[in-house]
Amino acid sequence: MNLLTVFTPTFNRAYCLGNCYESLKSQSSKEFVWLIIDDGSTDQTKELVEGWINENIIPIRYHKQENQGMHGAHNTAYELIDTELNVCIDSDDYMPYDAVEKIITYWRANGRDSVSGIIGLDAYVDKRIIGSKLPESLKSSTLFELYNRHNVTGDKKLVYRSELTKKYPYPIFHGEKYVGLAYKYYMLDREYEMLLMNEVLCYVEYLPDGSSMNMFKQYRSNPKGFAFFRKELMKLPYANLFFKFKQAIHYVSSSLISKNQMFIRETPYKGLTILASPIGFILYLYILRKTRLLKY
Repeated sequence: MNLLTVFTPTFNRAYCLGNCYESLKSQSSKEFVWLIIDDGSTDQTKELVEGWINENIIPIRYHKQENQGMHGAHNTAYELIDTELNVCIDSDDYMPYDAVEKIITYWRANGRDSVSGIIGLDAYVDKRIIGSKLPESLKSSTLFELYNRHNVTGDKKLVYRSELTKKYPYPIFHGEKYVGLAYKYYMLDREYEMLLMNEVLCYVEYLPDGSSMNMFKQYRSNPKGFAFFRKELMKLPYANLFFKFKQAIHYVSSSLISKNQMFIRETPYKGLTILASPIGFILYLYILRKTRLLKY
């Protein structure tokens, strides 16, 4: 049985999914399965993947569902994964030829039940590291501590134990397509640290139709999902007051966008949320203005 599942959520990305496939075909270790979650594509994704399955070069599992957004595709992937480890490689990204081998070798040498997985590096397609490298002095850390205590910046590649990622499913809000994926990661941070591996595991290209490039539209279109996310982050027992205040600001703005008049009653920190309300209202107006300029 393979040790690793590489899973790829995709929606109308037939035009770029081939780059991911080519990188997986060329992996120095074939000890993985590629799980593709087709989140309601209307392009030629299904036919493309069926052709790759018929090539029989790497093991591929394909699952198509009604469109639920990125977090809904992640929910489905975690339900289907049956390997010890998993890593998400987005449809517009691809892996270095030795990434799978590095993950498996490192886990077999260092993996244990007391950690939730591995944190590796993302790089741009020109090989520049995204943000900063991981601290050489640390062997393990939570994701939260890396960003908020050790000043690590930029996206990182997360490899998780699959039995753990089945926990904390993302909620689905009617009419919305986005909940912050970090919700699950920060929930797991409450129980486990992750091993740190200063190796590039993924090359990332931020395409114009990707969620990272359309964040203001995401705020406007998915306010309930964002309010849920910010409320949960306010509850984190290891977060400091400044971090929680920032979440409260965003919670206020998302609650105003969703027209939730009960947001003060529903917040885990009423006093903090009241203090954050003036700035949250300004952020709310700013998001409305930005999304109008973007022809929301």
